[in-house]
Amino acid sequence: MDGSSILAAIIFLPLVGAVALALVAPSRSTVLKPVAVATSSATGALTLWLMAAFDSGDSGFQFTQVAGWIDSAGISWHVGVDGISLFLVVLTGVLFPIAIVACDPPHNAKAYYVWLLVLETGCLGVFLALDLVLFFLFFEIVLVPMYFLIGSWGHDNRRYAATKFFLFTMLGSALMLVGMLTLALLTAHHTGNAVTFNVVELAQSAGELPTITARWVFLSFVLAFAVKVPMFPVHTWLPDAHTEAPTAGSVILAGVMLKLGTYGLVRFGLYLFPEATRYFAPLMFTLGVIGILYGAVVATMQRDLKRLVAYSSVAHLGFIVLGIFALNTEGLEGGLLQMVNHGLSTGALFLLVGFIYERRHTRRISELVGLQKAAPVLAAVFTVVMLSSVGLPGLNGFVGEFLILTGAFVAHRWWAVVATAGVILAALYLLWAYQRVFHGTPDGKNASTPDLTWQEKLVMLPLVGLIVFLGVYPKPVIERMEPAVNALIEHMERVEGFESPTVGDRPGGSFEELRDLRVDHDDTGEGHH
Repeated sequence: MDGSSILAAIIFLPLVGAVALALVAPSRSTVLKPVAVATSSATGALTLWLMAAFDSGDSGFQFTQVAGWIDSAGISWHVGVDGISLFLVVLTGVLFPIAIVACDPPHNAKAYYVWLLVLETGCLGVFLALDLVLFFLFFEIVLVPMYFLIGSWGHDNRRYAATKFFLFTMLGSALMLVGMLTLALLTAHHTGNAVTFNVVELAQSAGELPTITARWVFLSFVLAFAVKVPMFPVHTWLPDAHTEAPTAGSVILAGVMLKLGTYGLVRFGLYLFPEATRYFAPLMFTLGVIGILYGAVVATMQRDLKRLVAYSSVAHLGFIVLGIFALNTEGLEGGLLQMVNHGLSTGALFLLVGFIYERRHTRRISELVGLQKAAPVLAAVFTVVMLSSVGLPGLNGFVGEFLILTGAFVAHRWWAVVATAGVILAALYLLWAYQRVFHGTPDGKNASTPDLTWQEKLVMLPLVGLIVFLGVYPKPVIERMEPAVNALIEHMERVEGFESPTVGDRPGGSFEELRDLRVDHDDTGEGHH
């Protein structure tokens, strides 16, 4: 296959599978799942080929494909992948076939698999689009299939959760659309060039907009991404959506869809608005730390096991935001790595909670006790995944959190110190939940809980394998991320004329120093604009 067309194939192969499923006759319902599995697996195989063919020494976009679309408006088909987006594409390619294999819908299988494959196309398009309008289309496409997955195959309060999810994300997207148009039109006005939505060209013109205007446009983007992450205080849709979604929906929502927001902060926030990013970094840092502590405390109080895992996502994504807005290589690499780690660990946790619910038909922690004796393999797998989420050294969660806290400590020592409390609280709520669910003497139905089947073991095997591999040997991932991360940091330094804090620098400082965007002080104390 031509390297320039591989990304188009990755994006549209799931959509082709969805169309094929839609044409399957009702009398041939037995082929629905095999076709869905084959399509998503083939897509996953292409993402793995992409990873293998990726040049780890190249900091730019690779496998790019550009074609005219609406030339008069400056809109084009422009896709590409770099070290920042590569592993989010691979994560998407890995998680979708696992979620499809692991979970069977209780009714209307055709629509269920069609929506899942359409959702996969939308997610892959978001990570690969390098045109703002193209990105926005894919960003909006994902709302529709997830709305129907929650609303049609979710639990008792599914319609409320689906509507809340849709309204929150649609409101944020509407503001981002206004920001996109403002950015493209005003950039053309101030540079004298034709209107373009090409992300690379807009980044090259970063700094051309008036400072106040750029900050407002940045906020319009950030609000849309903050809802999608979600960040405190626009997170309230997430626990309801996770709790009511079917298991596969929760896996994809946590593993992939939440990363659309954090990826957007990196690709469009830092890349297009270096000055505004620095200006609002203290605010984002603060909201990230609040999210870490708030998510952890509320998770500790939950009585529903699935809701506990949902609130743990709020805390873990707070760490990712912390790493991104540390604005240094260590923090940003840690944030990107933690996006992948969270997708694996939390996706696996939602799968395991789904397996428990299928056996016991309850997620209430008070009704689950002693499952370890009845289902030892389930307990063992849950232990590994839970410890990875805690951040145990030797498992994937530790590496990402260590890099994030290292970068955050250099950028802002005291906020990093406060954030470390989130690590302790994560151990508290996850270990306490594990103790209540799996330890003790099983009674009634708990005593006869079936262990994992061979199919469920096969489903969990790649997730557990990746959790251990990335904890022991993360180098293949980090070395492919680092050139693109360094290039992004250098881009911000070049546009704004500031020096990113690094591990060798003096840690700490004040938020006032970080927010001083107009004057960059040199060693003599003299500032320059």
